[in-house]
Amino acid sequence: QVQLVESGGGSVQAGGSLRLSCAASGYTYSSYCMGWFRQAPGKEREGVAAIDSDGSTSYADSVKGRFTISKDNAKNTLYLQMNSLKPEDTAMYYCAADAGGSCSLFGYWGQGTQVTVSS
Repeated sequence: QVQLVESGGGSVQAGGSLRLSCAASGYTYSSYCMGWFRQAPGKEREGVAAIDSDGSTSYADSVKGRFTISKDNAKNTLYLQMNSLKPEDTAMYYCAADAGGSCSLFGYWGQGTQVTVSS
């Protein structure tokens, strides 16, 4: 059974940093595409960043240069380093896994961790 558990959210002031973690279990972690998504109140969920089995990464334009996605296959853990945070980054952040590895169909989701950025 695939399980994804996020942690590391919190409240910070604009310009600050946070690092989110996502502990994965129940599957061959290294072969999956992993991603971070976020959803703010009243808005649709949006993709933030993804990393495939080869380590190739992609980012939403809104976070390029500020966020970094990475993974530690030995620890089965996904990370999202968030720097220069802005109030518009405030959202619930979710990690997700795509078993097919294509980074296009994320079928497994964590419960989310809240990030709040104050101005």
